[in-house]
Amino acid sequence: MTVHVRSAHEGSFSVGWSGPHSLVIDRGAEDGGQGMGFNGGQLLLLALGACFANDVFREAAKRELDVLGVRVVVECDWDGDPPRAANLRYSTRVEAEAGEDEIMELIRHVDEIAEVHGTLRDGVTIELADAEAVSMQVETSTL
Repeated sequence: MTVHVRSAHEGSFSVGWSGPHSLVIDRGAEDGGQGMGFNGGQLLLLALGACFANDVFREAAKRELDVLGVRVVVECDWDGDPPRAANLRYSTRVEAEAGEDEIMELIRHVDEIAEVHGTLRDGVTIELADAEAVSMQVETSTL
């Protein structure tokens, strides 16, 4: 899987994409951005919520459960300098045509196997694989 992020029109915001899907990434105005899109911290939490919701549907299909709706709320605290996410937590509501015990078993199962959750819980190495610095300075001449 590969995603791309590129700043747009020399502005503070960027566009992120993978295959045919895209979204706008930006910082809030208080952080020097234009507030035109999600910031990185929000995308981290969205990844957790999206992974859980998608996996509920996938795992429910394996169990032949008809899920009617999933709601996920993901929260965290930002602590330190530089800030790091702490106390990540999420809540969910799953509506399905099944008994409550069966739905809770599905929720617990997905909590254990969700890929993004497992990756963060286990820890992951992040490597800067390549970097390129391109100077765009304009030289001024003295007369």
